[in-house]
Amino acid sequence: MWFTEHFTPNVKFSIKIKEELVNLKSEYQTIAVYESEDFGRILVIDGFLMLTEKDEFIYHEMITHVPMAVNPRIKDVLVIGAGDGGTVRELIRYPSIERIDMVEIDEKVVEVCRRYIPQTAGKLDDPRVRLLFMDGVKFVADKESEYDLIIVDSTDPFGPGEGLFSSAFYADCHRALKGQGILVNQIGGPYYASDIQAAQSAYRKIKRIFPVARVYQAHIPTYASGHWLFGFASKGLDPVRDLRADEWNRLGLQTQYYNTSLHLGSFALPNYVEQLLKEGE
Repeated sequence: MWFTEHFTPNVKFSIKIKEELVNLKSEYQTIAVYESEDFGRILVIDGFLMLTEKDEFIYHEMITHVPMAVNPRIKDVLVIGAGDGGTVRELIRYPSIERIDMVEIDEKVVEVCRRYIPQTAGKLDDPRVRLLFMDGVKFVADKESEYDLIIVDSTDPFGPGEGLFSSAFYADCHRALKGQGILVNQIGGPYYASDIQAAQSAYRKIKRIFPVARVYQAHIPTYASGHWLFGFASKGLDPVRDLRADEWNRLGLQTQYYNTSLHLGSFALPNYVEQLLKEGE
């Protein structure tokens, strides 16, 4: 038995699985969890691989620790999406954080992950976390100067996640951030045509709204091409110039992928990626 995701009509990625643990249709999407031979449990939404137990730490560390190392004193955080819980798991490791509002449109994703993937969802009951099951686009629309950090941990730009890639949403995030606020989001891969267009579009829209807009990268083996991009946007803080490496390292957090040297290197993009982003502008 195999799970297969089609990266293009001519390219597919398959993982051999032992059994299907759950497969259900929520109000918004189809959610499945499989037990795999080599990657542990895997979460699949609408046929697209969201995470595997073996390599999820890469994505969750990079979407979380990069902004936190630029401002390790962040107190108020908004997380949009992230129903698997991995981003929240990383955030609660910071004693400085006082509040995490997690807004997930599909409660079923959280229910499934709590039951079948506690590796990521096991920290959602932390008292600093407030779970809100609603549309993140609507939630952020009336917020102003409320958060130090917004992390958009979304699915790809279609279906329930489509609105999280719009100019209006990014403008609302800008307004919802405090004076030195940071926005981080996943913007896809730079290799296959549809992923390239999505990354170009997200970067173009964010750059028009935020005075600081950068892109960084990570190697995630089970994502399309294994090369994934994140957006870093801010009202003032630069992710390289303002990195507080010594302050972050003094926290003593044990990470598997992220470190402050890699932080700097992740913003050094290959030439072809730089060119794609430039062309997208």
